[in-house]
Amino acid sequence: MTTILIAGATGLVGRAVLSQALADPTITRIVAPTRRPLEWVVDPRLDNPVVDFDALPDATWWGVDAAICTLGTTRKQAGSDEAFRKVDFDYVLAVARAALAHGAATFVLVSSVGAKAGSSFLYLRTKGEIEAAVAALGYRSFTIVRPAGLVGKRENPRGMEAFANGFTRAVSLVVPRRYRPVAAERVAKTLLAALAAAPGQHVIESEAIVA
Repeated sequence: MTTILIAGATGLVGRAVLSQALADPTITRIVAPTRRPLEWVVDPRLDNPVVDFDALPDATWWGVDAAICTLGTTRKQAGSDEAFRKVDFDYVLAVARAALAHGAATFVLVSSVGAKAGSSFLYLRTKGEIEAAVAALGYRSFTIVRPAGLVGKRENPRGMEAFANGFTRAVSLVVPRRYRPVAAERVAKTLLAALAAAPGQHVIESEAIVA
């Protein structure tokens, strides 16, 4: 029996994780806190609390075996550096702390290729900083998955991501595997597989994401 929490279930990767989790009979309960109801899915195993990520409640539904976090935005979508960091750092850390406080032993995080706390680029620096912050919490098992550009249909398309992915596909024979676009479904499969990871910290780079 496995119970999991998915933070970010309305996003490209999060939706894929939720769909795959619902298709897995070994997962007996799924908690997906979101800002708006997940009206596109109905399943007796799904608990979909509607929350304000600025003020997450101390609720019993946090009690799961493992948490998968796919929360993330871009500077352009967020509107400012501060708003971007709130989603990609503050919200992620709040989820990680709450799940751990209620007994979760495993945390799986979507980060980014090139994540580095000392980076001069806001996006990569923030990803590196949240990796370090979650690692410091002391989860029994912590897995970081660092995909390159994502391929899939978003509710709110990211123009620069689509351009970069198209360019990378066009020159795929000369672009290193680490930087080639990866399908959201593959990332989701990798995240779910990481629920069984051994104790300790693990990093899965883009070229190692499962097919």
